[in-house]
Amino acid sequence: MFNEYPLISIGIPFYNAEKYLKFAIQSVIAQSYQNWELILVDDGSSDNSLEIAQEFALKDARIRVICDGKNRKLPYRLNQLIIESKGDFIARMDADDIMHPDRLKTQLNFLLKNDYVDLVSAGLVSIDDRNKVCGFRGVNSLTTQLSSRFKFPIVHPTVMARKEWYVRNLYSLNYPRAEDFELWCRAYKNNDLKIAILPDLLLFYREFGNITINKILLSYSDGYKIRNHYEINSRFHNFIQYTLKKTLLHIVGFLGLEQYLARKRNQSLSDQDADKIQKLLNSIIGKSE
Repeated sequence: MFNEYPLISIGIPFYNAEKYLKFAIQSVIAQSYQNWELILVDDGSSDNSLEIAQEFALKDARIRVICDGKNRKLPYRLNQLIIESKGDFIARMDADDIMHPDRLKTQLNFLLKNDYVDLVSAGLVSIDDRNKVCGFRGVNSLTTQLSSRFKFPIVHPTVMARKEWYVRNLYSLNYPRAEDFELWCRAYKNNDLKIAILPDLLLFYREFGNITINKILLSYSDGYKIRNHYEINSRFHNFIQYTLKKTLLHIVGFLGLEQYLARKRNQSLSDQDADKIQKLLNSIIGKSE
């Protein structure tokens, strides 16, 4: 199947993601909406990720792989995906996450019916490194207005946006661990963040077993710089907040409680809902019951 003019371009940058990349690609192929292209961009992987991507591309003409052999980091690759995309809409996704089968259809329908919105986000189901459902995160109802300045309940890999919005809002290369937060701040300051956040849980987001203290510290560091750059609170306030967060994080790391941070962010699912969602996830990745 091949369409020279796909309506949606899905971009997945990857780096040493051989353990999970297959599941991510399978979830795109399993979408109920099929007029898409999938762009897989390798960021200099040293494992078998590139081979896995190329195998899928050989089987499905809607999938293409880009590789230059270099490690340029996520923001660079995200901009590359925007430039390379052919669709009118661009859907974000990470290489270790899994799409709900109706993600593209649900988000596309909303954008087509609501011209005033440029990008749409959604809720997520948290999963661990063994594809086990652990909880969920999301808004209770459709949200189109931010409750406070520079606070964004946006889950980056769930975002679908109009390409024209992304072209005028490329990612900064200066904050590789918080490129999404910087983008939301910049777009918001420029009055160009016309977003809707859906209550639908449209992404299986891998975080349990995938969190490290070092990653969080780097994200905090970039976030601190961004807050100062956009003058979010005073520099003194930002410094005290950043210092306290670092101290607490080092304590959490010393006690070996990294995964507690993931659990704290999520809401619990009822046994019935968890079982239903787990069965759906298993069907997407081809795992037997």
